[in-house]
Amino acid sequence: MKLKALALPALLVLVLAGPNASPRSATRFETLIQSTSAWDGTAYKPYPSGRPQISVLKITIPPHGVLKWHTHPMPNAAYILSGNLTVEKPDGTRKHFVAGQAIAETVGVIHRGVTGNEPAVLIVFYAGAPGLPLSEPARATPKPQASSAE
Repeated sequence: MKLKALALPALLVLVLAGPNASPRSATRFETLIQSTSAWDGTAYKPYPSGRPQISVLKITIPPHGVLKWHTHPMPNAAYILSGNLTVEKPDGTRKHFVAGQAIAETVGVIHRGVTGNEPAVLIVFYAGAPGLPLSEPARATPKPQASSAE
């Protein structure tokens, strides 16, 4: 009789917990970045109009790589899987990121990325719209100023 009394609550727990519940495994959530502004402090404006389109890219930049100056027309964020990346603006503002960090990218602001002695591998999430490019080359090639590194 005691066994039946214990079995009913145990069965109820299993049913309420659902088929994927397991006491040995726990889902963990870790917020890597949550921001209303880019890495340089520029506040985000409203998203592009139109139907949303999410893009996720894996980007590998070689050692000592220097990306061309560019802008992004929509909010995006990157997670650095390996290597490191320094993001800089023409005015000399820059910030260094390493593996395991996330970057809230700038929107409509000219910038570029520079890698160190090893390749940088990033996963980049773009929140755009169909037909909107993920990045656009800078109209003029800026000359970098002295660093105001963080």
